Amino acid sequence: MVIIPFLVVGFFLLLASFFTVKQQSAVIVERFGKFNSIRQSGLQIKIPVFDRIAGRVNLRIQQLDVIIETKTKDNVFVKMKVSVQFKVLQEKVYDAFYKLEYPHDQITSYVFDVVRAEVPKLILDDVFERKDDIAIAVKRELNEAMTTYGYEIINTLVTDIDPDIQVKNAMNRINAADREKTAAEYEAEAQRIRIVAKAKAEAESKRLQGQGIADQRREIARGLVESVEVLNNVGINSQEASALIVVTQHYDTLQAIGADTNSNLILLPNSPQAGSDMLNNMVASFTASNQIGETMKNQPKRIKKKDDHTSLDFNPSDPA
Repeated sequence: MVIIPFLVVGFFLLLASFFTVKQQSAVIVERFGKFNSIRQSGLQIKIPVFDRIAGRVNLRIQQLDVIIETKTKDNVFVKMKVSVQFKVLQEKVYDAFYKLEYPHDQITSYVFDVVRAEVPKLILDDVFERKDDIAIAVKRELNEAMTTYGYEIINTLVTDIDPDIQVKNAMNRINAADREKTAAEYEAEAQRIRIVAKAKAEAESKRLQGQGIADQRREIARGLVESVEVLNNVGINSQEASALIVVTQHYDTLQAIGADTNSNLILLPNSPQAGSDMLNNMVASFTASNQIGETMKNQPKRIKKKDDHTSLDFNPSDPA
């Protein structure tokens, strides 16, 4: 019966001799408070009472998010979120466990130091454009410092840049005003194009209208010539034929005006003698024009000296 307690104690001591280490982790074993060994993943054995597990070290990649508030070169306060991805080097587990007690605090201090040294050199717009340069500077500084303690910095990322709310509102207003300016420029250009197109269309319309009027008058003149020739063939002279045509057009005009019930046009004079008066006036005008032309042709040509520039009607092409 005395042996039973020893067996129970021996059983528990045997159980205490075995322990397991998870994948991607390491265990520090100390003997009487002094470092003894580093155990890797799997089933491990230690001496009960003499050996103890001092701690476990995670070998997987970890991430630490650091929030920093700093000021830019143009005196704008921004909050930045820097994500640091790091891991413990398997061959430097001893250094990571014994040389550095609070790795997260150490990494945070270095991130604060680098960011607050780099960001004040940049204006706010450059902070957004050069955030990768800031991340590279943080990684370079951390690698130099943390490698000594057995840590490797995998990557650093500036994942968020958050200026003061008033600054963001001002930036949004600037952006909105710039877009409104661009929209106004496009609208003005579209309006100009519409005006130019309308002017071109009106010009083309006027050109075609003028061409149509010219063609119409040309055909009217041709018709009048043919009408006069026909009347001459039946024994009516040119003056009588012209009178007949004028009177006919006069009554055609009256008929066209009377056909439109909503017309406000008044034709003056409107008497049977009006056609004859118009014809007499036309004949008198043509006769006077012909007489003036003949007189100008028969007038003797005046001779001017070439060097005489006092006369207003001097023509350099006149013979001297």
